Amino acid sequence: MPTRIARVLFTEAQIRERVRELAAQIQRDLEGKDLLIIAVLRGSMVFLADLIRFLPMPLRIEVIRAASYGQSTVSSGVVNIRDDMDVTIQNRDVLLLDDILDTGRTLARIREHIQSYGPRTLRTCVLLDKPARRVVPLEPDYCGFRIDDHFVVGYGLDYRDTMRNLPYIGILDDDVTPGPVKP
Repeated sequence: MPTRIARVLFTEAQIRERVRELAAQIQRDLEGKDLLIIAVLRGSMVFLADLIRFLPMPLRIEVIRAASYGQSTVSSGVVNIRDDMDVTIQNRDVLLLDDILDTGRTLARIREHIQSYGPRTLRTCVLLDKPARRVVPLEPDYCGFRIDDHFVVGYGLDYRDTMRNLPYIGILDDDVTPGPVKP
């Protein structure tokens, strides 16, 4: 375990099982739909790859970039969206996929952006939900795990763009999580 990890919150096996369960729920709810999964880069890449392996249904994948953290562990409150999508969203059944629902600002902003394209349905799926930090009233349609207010890394989640490759989700040591990065 890297020295910056205080403890493992979810093991690789726990994550794999929960992702399998989420896929089964999504399959039941969206079977026969014209499913388009829009994943928020970069954090949701690992989650996306594992989830679609458990979804034996026709689907398309698209990605969108959004950021509010930059190099900090605290959200700036400003959500920047880079929309490079080249797929038709109108009248599609869309599943918006993200790694973590924290303040709700990013997911709400992206949801509003996608809604403007006129999807038939729009549902949200997050691996982690951190309701203690919510400032925008938003609940995901599908949620892997609810967590307390910890800064977590691994399985796509990062600290200053590192530790995404950890196969588990761990809580970062308190001594490396103070506010914004100093120049």
